[in-house]
Amino acid sequence: MKKESDAVLLRIFIGESDKHKGVPLSKYLVEFFKKEGLAGATVLRGISGFGKSSKLHTTSILRLSDDLPIVVEVVDRKENIERVKPKLDDVIEEGLITEEEVKIILYEGRPAAGGCMSSNESVPRVDIS
Repeated sequence: MKKESDAVLLRIFIGESDKHKGVPLSKYLVEFFKKEGLAGATVLRGISGFGKSSKLHTTSILRLSDDLPIVVEVVDRKENIERVKPKLDDVIEEGLITEEEVKIILYEGRPAAGGCMSSNESVPRVDIS
């Protein structure tokens, strides 16, 4: 089954060495977003990049970097993103955040042949009140 909905995508650009309360910032953010009940977050590690300092960070053998670029992406309904954005001010000391409206296209599993549900499908909830 295919479902479509409108949402907001935040992209948070940070460095691999960034920390919050002694924890890698990317890990802290994913756990924070999960605790806040957001729909999903992903951490992407770049192989090369530069920011406002124009210092090149790369995985090149000739030029090892301990501060590779990291992008944390989080997507959810606009009201949920707006709820967590102010809380990021206390967490992110340096970085860049972009925000864009997106359309989510979610594909969910289909019933197995013969109408039986697969083992990873949940039983639909029925309200009996």
